[in-house]
Amino acid sequence: MELVENLFGAFLGDHCLWWFLGSILAVLACGYFAVPLLLWTIVIGILLVGWNASTSVLLVFAVLAVIFNTPLRKVFVSSLVLSLFKKMGLIPKISDTERTALDAGVVWIESELFSGKPNFKRILNEPYPKPSADEQAFIDEKVDNLCSMVDDWKYWEERQLTPEAEERLRKDKFFGMIVPKEWGGLGFSAIANSEVVAKSSTRSGALGVFIMVPNSLGPAELLMHYGTEAQKKKYLARLAIGDEIPCFALTEPTAGSDAGSIKSNGIVFKGEDGKLYVKLNWNKRWITLAAISTLLGVAFRMRDPENLLGKGEDVGITCALIPTDTKGVVIGRRHDPLGVPFWNCPTQGHDVIVPIEEAVVGGLDGCGKGWGMLMDCLTAGRGISLPSQAAGAGKYVSRAVSAHATNRKQFGLPVGKFEGVEEPMARIVGYTYIMEACRKFTAGSIDSGVKSPVITAIAKQYNTEMLRKVVNDGMDIMGGSGISRGPRNTLAHAYMTLPIGITVEGANIMTRTLIIFGQGSLRAHPYAYKEVSAVESNDLSGFDKAFWGHIGFIFTNLTRSLVLSLTRGRLVMSAPGGPLKRYYQKLAWTSATFAFMSDIAMGSLGGALKAKGKITGRYADILSWMYLATCVLRRWEAEGRMKEDLPVVEFAVTHALHEIQNAFDGIFQNLPVPGLSWLFRGPIRLWSRFNAISGQVSDKTSHKVAQLIQQDSEQRDRLTEGVYMSTNPDDALARLDNAFKMVKKAEAIEKKIKKASKQKVLPRGRVSALIDLALEKAVITPEEHQTIKKSEEMRLDAIQVDDFSQEEYLHHRG
Repeated sequence: MELVENLFGAFLGDHCLWWFLGSILAVLACGYFAVPLLLWTIVIGILLVGWNASTSVLLVFAVLAVIFNTPLRKVFVSSLVLSLFKKMGLIPKISDTERTALDAGVVWIESELFSGKPNFKRILNEPYPKPSADEQAFIDEKVDNLCSMVDDWKYWEERQLTPEAEERLRKDKFFGMIVPKEWGGLGFSAIANSEVVAKSSTRSGALGVFIMVPNSLGPAELLMHYGTEAQKKKYLARLAIGDEIPCFALTEPTAGSDAGSIKSNGIVFKGEDGKLYVKLNWNKRWITLAAISTLLGVAFRMRDPENLLGKGEDVGITCALIPTDTKGVVIGRRHDPLGVPFWNCPTQGHDVIVPIEEAVVGGLDGCGKGWGMLMDCLTAGRGISLPSQAAGAGKYVSRAVSAHATNRKQFGLPVGKFEGVEEPMARIVGYTYIMEACRKFTAGSIDSGVKSPVITAIAKQYNTEMLRKVVNDGMDIMGGSGISRGPRNTLAHAYMTLPIGITVEGANIMTRTLIIFGQGSLRAHPYAYKEVSAVESNDLSGFDKAFWGHIGFIFTNLTRSLVLSLTRGRLVMSAPGGPLKRYYQKLAWTSATFAFMSDIAMGSLGGALKAKGKITGRYADILSWMYLATCVLRRWEAEGRMKEDLPVVEFAVTHALHEIQNAFDGIFQNLPVPGLSWLFRGPIRLWSRFNAISGQVSDKTSHKVAQLIQQDSEQRDRLTEGVYMSTNPDDALARLDNAFKMVKKAEAIEKKIKKASKQKVLPRGRVSALIDLALEKAVITPEEHQTIKKSEEMRLDAIQVDDFSQEEYLHHRG
């Protein structure tokens, strides 16, 4: 210590080493705790005096202190900065459609994750609802009844649901889950809607699609929020009972992810009766249910050459509801999306004439407001439908594959005991836990009235991507049983369906690289969008407040990131106690680094940032995995902190943090920062790899996770709750699961035989060769002998695969 003091003493002259260290600590403390500017001014003043600053330095500081702590700052500094921003184009240009998307919905807990200092108490107090008693009764009875009427293999072979199943959908109001009760619907909550989609999808993915589409973006959703009273009276009750089959036509050959570039058009004109009409032409594709729809929603660009509406010639994107028997509407053909037998279709409109007041959603007032309607309604549906289907499918795969891994034996052991199988098995369980946590937490936010475009985009993108990995891992474990199609197969159809969920409701590539961070960096950031708005509106006062708040925000997060990196997050006092405390601390550390690095990206790239998809994709990964880790932690709390679930929770959060670490490494290596790229690519990246937020999930944890799902336990049933289980023993999943249960029952008996063999009561050998002798020597009872025989019979039956004659094979339609 004396040597250090001597070295610093030589460098600092007459000043004390402790004053130097105290100065550093004072600056770090002010930054870490985000003290007000006035307190900063006082602290810096004290430090300058303590360092014996010259009178001229103190005078300059005093002048700056007065300027920056009074309205003079706005006049002499902020006005110059605002002018510089406008001249240099430092603020990204936002189109009208982008602004509408940004203004749609609200900001939720993504603002906490973007803050650098997440409020975990607030997050853990966010709603985590369950279906009501009536809703749960519907799920347990009506959904199970519907599922019992659907055979997924026959559905694929015959390419359509049975008339009985379609009638059940109508009779039990599956198409009217979101329609309020006063209009004849079920009036379900988002969580109940989610549960129905998830469970029905475990019976058949195509069935899940059939149910989810009328309850997502479409006529019913648009009418409830924006329709006139006359439109609601005309359609909602009929939609609720399936007398009207809805669809919504948005996508076109030249407008996919860039839905704002639609070419479909409608020309306003006045009819001979004095009413206003619109003549529509469209060419849409990939429209679910279009071929069998009776009410077609269509998005188009409305033009008013004579300005009859008083809104100018280009009125804007508009939504209309058109009966499909209207002259000029073309439906009836369908696409073939990878053989999956749900209705996905093209539709065209040729000079379709409809009255504006009756057809346009919202009547005359709704003209030109379609894009805002779509963005608002898409947010809720995107957060429910596909995330729920993915979570349900994940639970289905968990149950089917864990049963197969127990039933299938090689080298005398269930394949699920091999480490090479344990690794993908653990991923299946861990990813499914994340998907289910995300499904419930996101639906809970929607039920509480919060519809966040960023959060629902995360739920859609990452749940469907995780399902892709889950099904691929399941196929690897099931091997030949997975690839052999037929009534016994449990995974092939899920595998074939996967790319559809990845593609629809915003292709995942675009969602990750454009929406999540592109919108999140503006919407969730406490100052960025305010700065953009202030520059565009030339609002000096607003800019002054936002800009200097932003400067303070950057320094605070720089300080917090540095301190938390050096302490590995251990200084985070707000982290909830318990076995998961370190994960909360690491999330706070992540949040601070993410917030600071986001500002670095926005500052160095400016308006060019949204074109840097590789960079924004990595930022999206960090924001998304923070949210997913938060979902997992919230789920564990909501479910009563179950100790037996800790291995799965630890797997899930560790994986999330490891994904975050990988994304940070990619950013440090590739982010172009003028004059400082070397710093991020060299020392900072090296430090990040040395001081990683998290490594990979340990083999010990993955072993625990893989084995717990292979036990016939309450925990396995709970982790796969919501999977439809048929009472038909010949059902594919039921056959696997029944055999699994019998095999687990026989395992305890087999242990008695193995023990007797070790004690030389029985000779050495495989259990299957010793069971008769074990009965003869009274090692096992006759009932136990019968159990082992039955389990082996069921096990062998469960691992069989389908085969066909040449004639049968040639008549496959799947």
